[in-house]
Amino acid sequence: MSGREEFKRGILFSISAPSGAGKTTVANRLLERVDNLKLSVSHTTRQIREGETDGVDYYFTGVDRFMTMVENDEFLEWAEVHGNMYGTSMKSIDTALNSNAYDLLLDIDVQGADTLRARKISFASIFILPPSTEELEKRLMGRGTDTKEVVAKRLKAARSEMEQMDKFDYVIINDDLDTAVSQAMAVITAERLRPVNRRIIIK
Repeated sequence: MSGREEFKRGILFSISAPSGAGKTTVANRLLERVDNLKLSVSHTTRQIREGETDGVDYYFTGVDRFMTMVENDEFLEWAEVHGNMYGTSMKSIDTALNSNAYDLLLDIDVQGADTLRARKISFASIFILPPSTEELEKRLMGRGTDTKEVVAKRLKAARSEMEQMDKFDYVIINDDLDTAVSQAMAVITAERLRPVNRRIIIK
């Protein structure tokens, strides 16, 4: 007896975390180490930062254009985060997943993950948790990019987001980066092995 397998459709993974928990670092490591996994590029109204590239890190979009896309229901999810708006284009997600060539990693906040659930979107959600609020505060202060007032605001939001961790399929504590990345890779492998995501043909 022999067999072969076909993937029914690309898998959508989401990764969320409070600011400072290391979500972006974990996501970047996954993209480097996991075959056939690509980052879903979101739209944002925030200013481009040094070292970023339009269309690679984000689609940097003016507020008027962004709101037009909202009115036309072009976003799978969108949210305002720390004064800026972020959104995921439905068309880009569907095109990528239906190509069946790779899976997508979606970097979104807790509010965005809630929107996907409300829309009955099929996705595997990962929540990155800091080892403690004390460590999270230390990381935020260590950035040196925010005032104490901004850090306090981010910590307050983080506590609220961490209270929602039970909504996610997988929770990973980012105490050690290599361990956190390995656990996230295990999540991706497990999801790819689920029968609902692949078709096995026995000959």
